[in-house]
Amino acid sequence: MSISMVDLGEKLDGLLPGAVDRNVYMSKISRWRIGGPVDFLVRPQSVDELASLISLLDRSETNWIAVGHSSNLLFSDSGLRGVVVVIADNLAGFRREGDQIVVQGGHWVPSLARRLMQEGLAGAEHIVGIPGTIGGLICMNGGSMRKSIGANVVHVDCLDRHGTRIRLTQDDCQFSYRKSEIQARSLVVAEARLVFQPGDPSEIRSQMRSILRSRRLKFPLKQPNCGSVFVSDPKMYEKYGPPGAVIEKCGLKGFQIGDAQISPAHANFIVNRGNATAVDTLRLIRLIREKAMETFDCDLLCEVRYVGEDCATLPAHQVPVQLHASQDCQ
Repeated sequence: MSISMVDLGEKLDGLLPGAVDRNVYMSKISRWRIGGPVDFLVRPQSVDELASLISLLDRSETNWIAVGHSSNLLFSDSGLRGVVVVIADNLAGFRREGDQIVVQGGHWVPSLARRLMQEGLAGAEHIVGIPGTIGGLICMNGGSMRKSIGANVVHVDCLDRHGTRIRLTQDDCQFSYRKSEIQARSLVVAEARLVFQPGDPSEIRSQMRSILRSRRLKFPLKQPNCGSVFVSDPKMYEKYGPPGAVIEKCGLKGFQIGDAQISPAHANFIVNRGNATAVDTLRLIRLIREKAMETFDCDLLCEVRYVGEDCATLPAHQVPVQLHASQDCQ
């Protein structure tokens, strides 16, 4: 049963008092600093509230999307007609049980990596510099240094699109390179149980410092960006190298459309130089893909997902966008 925006706002205020904002520009919270206004932005404070919220949105046939710190998301310039559900510091619980931890989906990944170091648990060093929440990382089986978080998963407690709780074991998650069943089914990660190995905190700290030092030298950390734009395909990697190397060999490093620029520091990053739009970014993605196909017969696929006005997402390379030669291409 559909519902008016006025009635929906009243119901949201009743369910989540003090945790509902209206007409928030996604550019204010997006890591890319791109995106128009959303009707409602809400921050549930518990898993029970989150489940009740999703159930309400389902019954009212309201468009919605759950986000963490918006890594790997590109929001429509026109904004979103519906509800953005934020799962971040408001849902970031943590507890240790032996060599396992139970962590809520909104826990900030770099903070979690450091907490594990303090606890003397090894195996999460590779995630220390990844900007995002653990729920998002698990959803896309993220990681770095050719490692993925799925290897540490015992089980994941999720909510489906009706607000029903579902527990998925590691096998149920069907983890593959930067993919999972959680992502395929559009489930929301509420909480996860992860397992690690005992380790020496000083050695773990040393490894993390080395990783962060390397990231500072390679990646554009000071300009708004979403992290890696394109997925590193193993076959392409073996023949031509990672996406950044492919893009650089195409002569595109530093190229920009509007204020969206292929980073001069790392070509698999697109940075916002100030006033970049989603259209600028999509046009740049399309140009990169066309050049990579023309030069190396490489089909670059996006990690980043585009969020449309209806709150639905799809890989950015699947978004239809007309690319015209123009004076704003540099």
